Amino acid sequence: MPAAIIGRKLGITRSFTAEGRNIPVTVIEAGPCVVTQVKTTASDGYAAVQLAWGEVAPRRSTRPVIAHDVKAGTSPKRIHREFRCGDDAEANGFELGQVVTVGSLEGTKFVDVIGTSKGKGFAGVMKRHNFAGLEASHGVERKHRSAGSIASHGTDRGHGAKIKKGKRMAGQLGNARVTLRSIDVLGIDPERNLLLLKGPVPGPNGATVFIRAAGRLYKRKARIQAGA
Repeated sequence: MPAAIIGRKLGITRSFTAEGRNIPVTVIEAGPCVVTQVKTTASDGYAAVQLAWGEVAPRRSTRPVIAHDVKAGTSPKRIHREFRCGDDAEANGFELGQVVTVGSLEGTKFVDVIGTSKGKGFAGVMKRHNFAGLEASHGVERKHRSAGSIASHGTDRGHGAKIKKGKRMAGQLGNARVTLRSIDVLGIDPERNLLLLKGPVPGPNGATVFIRAAGRLYKRKARIQAGA
């Protein structure tokens, strides 16, 4: 059965190993979640499971969402996320209304964490893309932090009078979907629904994150996971 859960980032702290190493640890309140939909190839064209998390007052939800959650026998939920399954057999391992807790990650050594990074507003190219800027020597205009010439990227001929897609320029920094792969799981506390992960995860404290079992592992981590 695939392992996945929705949670909330509580903050970051530290942990010390037996050798005295200081390891940064992110604490996540993971679940409990409710299975609100099971998708199969016959009904939806692909196999997936939808999870819901977070209580919300009915007046702050919508009638379609309330009716959708009622079918699963649960109250209105704030967040709904789904994860793909390899085939219908994996999806059928879940039942409508089933409660998924952080205990489902027992035995999982590495996870992928998906979240929205911190939004930092409008930023120039030096902060956003790590540009070096222009020279600060004699004769250079007072625009040392500018991007310089955009050359032929100024127009995207044949596709409208716009800058070519992907050109690195000033703009919004952060506030984007970020996936961190193969993060070490340092501990699970099923009684308090806590998940301890090594290092930072996307977003500020209180942000919603989606955690799933790691889909791609390097050889070293694959051997560790196989031996678990």
